[in-house]
Order: sequence, then structure tokens, then C-alpha cells
Amino acid sequence: MTDTLTHAGFCAIIGAPNAGKSTLVNQLTGAKVAIVSHKVQTTRARLRAIVMEGQTQIVLVDTPGIFNPRRKLDRAMVESAWGGAGEADAVVVLIDGRTGITEDVSRILDGLKAAKAKAALAINKIDLIPREKLLEISAKINEAFPFDATFMVSALKGSGTDDLRRWIAARMPAGPFLYPEDQVADVQLRFMASEITREKLYNRLHDELPYASTVETENWEERKDGSVKIDQVIYVERDSQKAIVLGKGGQTVKILGQQAREDMEKYFERRVHLFLFVKVRENWSDDPERLRMMGLDV
Repeated sequence: MTDTLTHAGFCAIIGAPNAGKSTLVNQLTGAKVAIVSHKVQTTRARLRAIVMEGQTQIVLVDTPGIFNPRRKLDRAMVESAWGGAGEADAVVVLIDGRTGITEDVSRILDGLKAAKAKAALAINKIDLIPREKLLEISAKINEAFPFDATFMVSALKGSGTDDLRRWIAARMPAGPFLYPEDQVADVQLRFMASEITREKLYNRLHDELPYASTVETENWEERKDGSVKIDQVIYVERDSQKAIVLGKGGQTVKILGQQAREDMEKYFERRVHLFLFVKVRENWSDDPERLRMMGLDV
């Protein structure tokens, strides 16, 4: 296969928190590569997923939600999102059709105007919106910013995503593939393992533990039988939060570990021995070194 027959490039998926970016990335990729939670701001660092469309390789960049930052962590996340958009060959702005133009969406549109950027609009969650309202929502958003194309999608169910994938593929420059064809993500295995556990943590404790936790993979030990031993630390900011994660008699963290291990074994296609520890680290979300370890620029 010669380079002239192939195309490859980057497409950034940007949007407000909870617009469904990670769900869309997973849908387009056909594999679970991004943490998905109903809790906003779950994608903290840019994550790249690889999609093949014929002779074109698309590297999707799943960015953190763009919002009004307050903490150091928040600012690093927003800068990461705009960085992903600035480096891309194509940009897709994903908007939750139920909420339309919110304050966060307005901020994104202003940012695109300031950068004189080109982008496609994808209105998400169309399965939850009455059909007659969709055209009205689309017209209003396109009035606010001149998008190159508009797609109506359900990232969860896959509706409209084939057309969106073809549009993205058509904008990738000619050149050799950037990754092996059978690879779906370029995230390091340690980071992916941390993301899997963090997803379980969010899904189980989303009410009691809002944004006060992170997961780090401290040890990755390859074993002779082909299995892997993984040691992870769940960091929280207070003793009361540590008690929540542990649960009565350690039951909560045990369940989290079981769920994370099952997902890891599917993803890594091998046996996993997972050991979870819970530690208190005050103000971890304002620690530049911690943020750098998470892949965020400070």
C-alpha cells in the first residue's frame, strides 16, 4: 500500500461538559477507549482513538469539556481541550440538543470565532428530542456560528454517526497511516487502567464524591504466566471521602476492584490481578506535578 493511496489525520471532538464526547468517540471507534460517565468533566486529559474508514485513518482526539475554569485542574483541562482543537485537521463541536446554546456553548463558539476556525456541528441525543424541535435548534446554533456541516446524531445509539465519520474522513490529508491499522488507542496501558477504575469510581460514587478523587497506576508487573499485576491508588482529599470509597468493612472498594478488573481483562485480553489502595492527599487537584502525571499541561 503506497502513501498516495492513504489518508491520515487528526479530528478533535470538542464541546461542553457532558455533551457526550467520550460516548461519540467510543461509537465512532467501535471500541471502548474513553471513560464514559453521566457525570460532567470526566475526561481530564486528551485521549486519542484510532478509526479506520476505508483507506483513511482518523485519529480522534477526545478532549475535556470546555467550561468556565476555577481551579488549577479546571484551567489545565480547558487549555488541553483548546490545544486539541488547534492541532487538528478537522474539528467537530458536539452539542447536547436538549440544552442548545448554554453559557459553555457560547464560550466555545466565541473561541472558534476568535481562532477563525472551521468546524462541523453535531447535535447529540436526538433520540431524546422531539423531531420538530431539531430543525429549530440547528438553525439557532448555525446562526450563532457558520458551521461547515451539521449532523444529527445519537452518540449512544449510533444514529447519524456513519455520515459524520465519512465527513471527517474526507477531511484527512493524504499520507501514510500514523498507527497500525488494528490499534484503537494510543493511550499508555497504565493510563487506560487508571481510567477504567476511575470510571467505576464515578459511576458508583457520583453523588458522594464530586470531583474529589483521582486514580493512579503505581505499579504494572508482567508475570511469567502472561497475566499482569496492577497496583493502583485512589487519591481523595479528605478522610471522610476515604471512608466513602472504602465502604463498610471495605465492601465498596472491593466491588470497585471487581468491576474494574473485569473491564481490564476484556480490554487487555489477559488475566489481571488488581490491588486498590485508598489514600488522602489534600488539594491534589491544585498540585502541578499531579496534573502533569495525568497528561495535563500546567
